[in-house]
Amino acid sequence: MGDTIGFSDQTVIVTGAGRGLGRLYALELARRGALVVVNDVGGTMSGEGTDASVVEAVVAEIRGAGGEAVASHDSVDSPEGAAAIVATAVDASGRLDAVISNAGIYGMHAFEDLTVEQWRRMLQVHLDGAFFLTQPAVERMRSQGYGRVVLVASNIGAFGQAQVAHYAAAKGGIIGLTNALANECAPHGINVNAILPVGRTRMMTDSMGEREPNEVLDQFFDATTAERIVPLAVYLASRQCELTHHYFSAVAGRYARVFIGLGDGWLADPDEDATAEDIAEHLEEISATEPFTVPLSVADEIFTVLGQLGMI
Repeated sequence: MGDTIGFSDQTVIVTGAGRGLGRLYALELARRGALVVVNDVGGTMSGEGTDASVVEAVVAEIRGAGGEAVASHDSVDSPEGAAAIVATAVDASGRLDAVISNAGIYGMHAFEDLTVEQWRRMLQVHLDGAFFLTQPAVERMRSQGYGRVVLVASNIGAFGQAQVAHYAAAKGGIIGLTNALANECAPHGINVNAILPVGRTRMMTDSMGEREPNEVLDQFFDATTAERIVPLAVYLASRQCELTHHYFSAVAGRYARVFIGLGDGWLADPDEDATAEDIAEHLEEISATEPFTVPLSVADEIFTVLGQLGMI
């Protein structure tokens, strides 16, 4: 089946596009007709140094294949840098249709060994960077009445993993940003979604280090090609995507919605204040995961409780 999702006359920013997943997103978007702003500082996985040739190589690759691309060497870790990335897109075409906020760094440290500098740097690049980039991007999209924002979260931020508390906090924050930004942008034709990718990039391979051979794990890692993440990101960035306020996992060719569910819980006597002993007594009901709903705003939860209280 031929391509039915195209990006002709659209401009898309991809941050962290010099290597790994970001590079693959940029190549596929350009192949489908987008003018791609290829952004990357060209640093190491831990965020050290710069190398302009990393971005220039991707731009040359896109142009060599007949696509359109412009280079951006600014960093998302400051409002000025992120604003310059958006300005590059607008200067190139006069509009901005989609953003894939992919730039990031990584490092593993035991929680007790984390320094304040490591903590702040991780949040600065991931969470602050997503905010710095999306704020001017959304402002431009609002003036157009259209836009697509794809934020890159992580299963580590959603589900947890040892040795990466700073990374988990930053990526968990991006899930929260997705929730709030989707609500705020909905009236303006801007959809905001997040992806939680697991792909065999330098982040995965470098962080694993040496390990004993394992047939099951080897088969799994063989299946987690970075290319298998690309279709999800491209779809969410497209005009065909009408979803907003969603997060999706992409692992080894399996794509699935991730959501925060709200159980029915236990309703205390409305005429009396509950005690800690009441909580202990009803903990099974309070902790139950079924039945559940998936609120898409704070109001959704409040209206659920109003219904349980018989007030509506």
